Amino acid sequence: MEGHISVSILSCNRLLRETIARILTYKRNFNVVAVEPPGLVPGGIELARTPDVWVSDSLYDFVKQLLPYLVERKRERSVACVLIAMPDDAKQFLTAVSYGVLGYVLQEASPIDVIAAIRAVARGEAVCPPHLARVLFDFVASQKSDLQNGRATKQFRLTRREQQLVPLVGRGLTNKEIATHLNVSEQTIKTHIHRILRKTGVEDRFAISAACDAVQIGI
Repeated sequence: MEGHISVSILSCNRLLRETIARILTYKRNFNVVAVEPPGLVPGGIELARTPDVWVSDSLYDFVKQLLPYLVERKRERSVACVLIAMPDDAKQFLTAVSYGVLGYVLQEASPIDVIAAIRAVARGEAVCPPHLARVLFDFVASQKSDLQNGRATKQFRLTRREQQLVPLVGRGLTNKEIATHLNVSEQTIKTHIHRILRKTGVEDRFAISAACDAVQIGI
């Protein structure tokens, strides 16, 4: 993003608010438009002063104070907000993403990391530590699997156990490997695979995943 980046800081920690404001003030292309404690956002920031990037150190304050203010004004689902000094907690990270936060910076991050995150979010990018990006990828993949299994269950009438087998078969696991994973006999897995083949109408196990994918995308 070219030109100045306007930033508003929302935190109950006065020292943090003023420190971040001071750091940004000394950097090129930053303009701190508001430094606010929680509770003052709706009345303290006019729409005309809405910044390019919001900065906060509290997911709670973001959700309870800032998000309602933005939703009221029909802002986009994703919010140009960078959460800083955050715990390395996967659940809290995923919650932040679900609320539209675009930047998640951990407690041990340096001022340089915070500034880089603000610049990136101002450019329309999303920022988080690499290991939390993996958490997000795994979560999305699990949601896809759940959706796939749900639709496949409805069309093919798969049992709960058969639903469990679909992604394992799709990963190329053998009957023995699946049996070990689920702590059942190999013969039990063979029986389930045979029933899945019959229900899905495919000829071999390698086509099971493809059949369920086709259900997911409506082919």
